[in-house]
Amino acid sequence: MSHLQSPQVVNPDTMRSVLGRFASGVTVVTGLVNDQPLGMTIQSFLSLSLEPPLVLISVARTSSTWPLLRLQGQFAVNILGETQAGVASSFGRRQGKTFDGVPWRPGPATGSPVLKNAVAWIEAEIWQTYDGGDHEIAVARVLDLGTEDYESSPLLFYRSGFTALAHTDAAARTRAHCNKDA
Repeated sequence: MSHLQSPQVVNPDTMRSVLGRFASGVTVVTGLVNDQPLGMTIQSFLSLSLEPPLVLISVARTSSTWPLLRLQGQFAVNILGETQAGVASSFGRRQGKTFDGVPWRPGPATGSPVLKNAVAWIEAEIWQTYDGGDHEIAVARVLDLGTEDYESSPLLFYRSGFTALAHTDAAARTRAHCNKDA
């Protein structure tokens, strides 16, 4: 006999508040559609596998950009630096000229926009997509990746706002302690 009760419906606002306490990196996913750059801000990004090299993104079904990028079958993930909150906000808008004033270059594998001053970039082709409730989950095979010479910490999203890593003595001690056994 199971001791599990019927699942209780979770309030979406409560879920957003609780999960907002998990800091995540901020990325802009970009691609070219009819030779025009498109992009969108997402924070649901992760490295999935080294063999084969796979990454995962999760995109809201309400996105107007994702269906266009999905049709292209390839994209770039730009991991934003701590000074790029404005870039994240711009690409997070549902409409507008998101690339205005944002310097970029074509990625070597797909031509997808690689944003200047991004901490790192990953070019990938869609391998598989999955239903994720109000999101679509895309697993993509990495084609190329790299970092820029630009030295910056990543931009973080925490409790509904942008933040950066703390560069304090306590943070340095924590990093040193965690890395001593590595």
